Amino acid sequence: MSSEHIRTTLRDFITRELIRDAGYPLQDDEGIISNGLMDSFALAELAVFIETEFNVYIPDPDLTVAKMDTLAQIVARVGQG
Repeated sequence: MSSEHIRTTLRDFITRELIRDAGYPLQDDEGIISNGLMDSFALAELAVFIETEFNVYIPDPDLTVAKMDTLAQIVARVGQG
């Protein structure tokens, strides 16, 4: 699976389901949590989506602002498997 497909799928889910603004122009390096676009509950929902959509489990210690704050970080983590 290409990183571009992962990026597009995640951007769509984050803007549509978590931020609840499908037209929001989410940038790859934008702080999603640190800028208040989503909270820790949304991060847990994102982890469930990643596991379902990409069959990639992200353990709780990796679900942090430091590791999962930007779309680029999330795409890289999903790409690691």
